[in-house]
Amino acid sequence: MAILSPFVTIFDYALQPVAPFTWLGVNISTLDVVAAFRLCLVLRQVREMLQAQHVAINGVKDVEQRSFVKDYATTLTVIYGGEAITSPMLGLPPSFMVSGTIPAFYAAVQAVVDRLPVVPWPSFTTEMPLAVVDGFTRAFLLCSLIPPAVTANASPVISSSPWTLLLTSLVTANAGFFLTNMLSFLHPTPLTLRTPPELQAYGWMTTDLWCAPLTTGLYALLTHAQPFWTDMHTLLVELLGSAAGTLTTLDAAGGKRIVAEPLDPATARALCALVLSGLFTTRTVKNFKGEALSWWRRVKQEPKEKTQ
Repeated sequence: MAILSPFVTIFDYALQPVAPFTWLGVNISTLDVVAAFRLCLVLRQVREMLQAQHVAINGVKDVEQRSFVKDYATTLTVIYGGEAITSPMLGLPPSFMVSGTIPAFYAAVQAVVDRLPVVPWPSFTTEMPLAVVDGFTRAFLLCSLIPPAVTANASPVISSSPWTLLLTSLVTANAGFFLTNMLSFLHPTPLTLRTPPELQAYGWMTTDLWCAPLTTGLYALLTHAQPFWTDMHTLLVELLGSAAGTLTTLDAAGGKRIVAEPLDPATARALCALVLSGLFTTRTVKNFKGEALSWWRRVKQEPKEKTQ
């Protein structure tokens, strides 16, 4: 676990409140700023690509005038769409009903991004480093924000249910984009119902879809967030025959029983961030296969050119 120490430090630094927000008494961290700009930039990139595709095929027919309100509503739907669905089921008020700090912050970021003269189109060289950033921001969501809504719930049935934990992670992390695509928020044309990519052929293979419950489950397993995960971790340790990270306790009958020792939350979250970074990096290589091959060939040729 010493390998994860630098990543734990990065997380601790990124989660510290930063100026000028601290001057106003607002608790917004570097990670919040990075995640906000990343999301708003991605949404603008997708919006402009869809508009270019529509104009290339249909011309300017049915193209609506750009609206800040629509763009901001799209951003809020992505952020809070999943929470708006799961929170009432968990008996909790959605965070945007409790505080307007984050919605106001995203409105400011949206305004800044909209006023940029141009944003780069996604490419291998830009998306590869951002895949690591996405891994850290998504790990914070899936490990620090979503699980407490279940594990600290007032209802014992909800707080101890592993199915509730995984389902909450799946819906909260993905329903925002699901609703956005279903209502065609990102298209330049009037709103209309469309089939979201998740419901299309092989949509279940989308990395963002299944990585959410996978990551939350891994975090719960490593930290023993619920009794089920404690038993599962102990079972895996027994099957693998590893004595590392185990405790020997006495059961009710006085016999010895091996119990797996949990990781601290910060270390487990750092490990999840590395796993997610690897998944998103693999997705980037797959999506930009041609550019990735060209980049790899250039890297291999450079040492040869230097030796000559």
